[in-house]
Amino acid sequence: MRKSITKLTTLLGAVLASNICLAKAEQPNILWIITDDHRPDSIQAYNRATTGKSESKLGYVSSPNIDKLAAEGVMFTRAYNQSPACGPSRTSMHTGRYPFRNGKYGWESTHQEADFTKPALSQHLSDAGYGTALVGKSHVGIRVKHKGKSQPIFDYELEFNRDLHRKGFGGWYSTGAYGLVDEVLLRKDATETIHYANGETKTIRLSWADRQLNAQEQAIKDGVEKEFDILRAYTRINTGLILGGVNPQPADKTVDALIVKEFKDHLKYADRSYKTLAGKKVKGADGDKPLFVNLGFHLPHTPVLPPKKFRDQFKNRQYKIPEFDTVELASFSPQQQQIYNESKTDSMKPEEKLQAIQDYYAFTAFGDSLIGEAVEAFKKYSKEQGREYLIVFTVGDHGWHLGEQGIMAKFGPWKESTNGAVIVVSSDKKKYPAGKVVNKLVEYVDLVPTMLAAADVNIADKAFEYLDGFDLATVANDKTFKRDYILGEMNLVCGHRAYIRTDDFAFSMRTRDRRTVAKTPLLNDDVTWALTTTPIKADMALYDLRVDPLERKNVAYTPEYLALAEWFRKKLGNIVLGDGRVEMDWRTKNNYNISNFAAGSDDKDISIPAGLVPKQGITNPERFNL
Repeated sequence: MRKSITKLTTLLGAVLASNICLAKAEQPNILWIITDDHRPDSIQAYNRATTGKSESKLGYVSSPNIDKLAAEGVMFTRAYNQSPACGPSRTSMHTGRYPFRNGKYGWESTHQEADFTKPALSQHLSDAGYGTALVGKSHVGIRVKHKGKSQPIFDYELEFNRDLHRKGFGGWYSTGAYGLVDEVLLRKDATETIHYANGETKTIRLSWADRQLNAQEQAIKDGVEKEFDILRAYTRINTGLILGGVNPQPADKTVDALIVKEFKDHLKYADRSYKTLAGKKVKGADGDKPLFVNLGFHLPHTPVLPPKKFRDQFKNRQYKIPEFDTVELASFSPQQQQIYNESKTDSMKPEEKLQAIQDYYAFTAFGDSLIGEAVEAFKKYSKEQGREYLIVFTVGDHGWHLGEQGIMAKFGPWKESTNGAVIVVSSDKKKYPAGKVVNKLVEYVDLVPTMLAAADVNIADKAFEYLDGFDLATVANDKTFKRDYILGEMNLVCGHRAYIRTDDFAFSMRTRDRRTVAKTPLLNDDVTWALTTTPIKADMALYDLRVDPLERKNVAYTPEYLALAEWFRKKLGNIVLGDGRVEMDWRTKNNYNISNFAAGSDDKDISIPAGLVPKQGITNPERFNL
């Protein structure tokens, strides 16, 4: 009898162990790729899906590897970020929460000791049995602890600034904090270090804290700029930004290429020790666990310096320069004018505008080649490990204007700043069929529930009620899925401004009567100001996308549209100010306030009352040749 029990116990143990192994094997490896300042119109597949042409509306683009990726899975063409700036956008992506619910509106350094905070995606996946890694650009800005040495939110982190640029790798690296010099926003005590292909290094001076450059310093700077055909944003307040030029390094030695090398090494040396490019001894991926990697590219963020091999393919291409004029500028709200004033490039010479566009698309084409390389390495690793895989490509933490609205920048509520694309590819084609295009509205807060669900985490559990997004598998396959709008908020360049976008309208408004993020004791003070102040002080902007898809005429204060703008002010204001708005003093451990005067307002429904939508469309439609 005892022997029978022993045999039965052994058998049950073996079955249980087998089931556990099977369950773990069903968890796919996950690769999350994020680029920076990346326009989706740099991708031919996106253009074909949205306009029927391979070229962007400006001209030629090249993206064979991303096109291939899109053909293998589902492409979401109307994906919108929750803030058109690196830090708040990425924090929103990693937490699955809107900025007004995670409490990060700008470049604050946040932590996880406040009561309202929740784990980041990587921490949830770690709890689900994953090994987690960050390779490349992070900009998430989440610390585990309020003070002292904080633990990373990934098992393994190789950050491109700390572990590559500052160790002497890559082609062009700048240092210095931003500040005012003679009333101009510059990097104070700023330098740029150039690493040549032959191993030579040269440092040029951009600015001093208390004076302008002397003649010799200026001559050295001018010489280097001429050597690499550097185009700086000289018409912007931040004149040091590089909008075009050629990389001093060959393609395989640029910082983004080295990010891919470090990523491939992390896979190649699974379960083994190896040294990074900087000589740091680390261990490769844990082969006994499913793997989650956030692969963060720096490109096509400034400095826009494509390697010569790719730049040569674009330097003779002709592009359409986006139109912008004083009539359009005159319709801007005060905050929009502030964005324009700090980022304007409309007064640049035509040949300079052309170079900026050529070099930008050359840079994205270079990025396409690196993405293809990374994807193939990841698929190979997954195959060798015997695991399914999920690849999520977020096309830009936000977008980039190439002259639209008169700027070459992000930070705006317009489409070029906020619209990206998401491509999801799975070895399981049932959830993500090959070659499918989804034109429904999608938000970047959808990314966390998408990857958690793929990892077999029950996102329907009460513990995940806080998530603001939806599983993209549901969005792609459920014909009854309904979301009428996307949301976002920002606090950089112009102060607090929120935006809402539907199929037919794009609306934005000032949300707080101050520029800075609130601190103790002003957390959520006078939080209803934007709803009770005058329409003029609310700083509204409304675009009728039915007749003005390029967003060139703000009609918020025209007689035909004012009532509609006021309706949007109430709708958006109730959501971002009164449905769980968090204002946190991040200098403290747990000092925050949550505003819930309009709880439940974020119902995903846009039911505009009859009579508010003008039938005749935009005022003076001939102004836009419509």
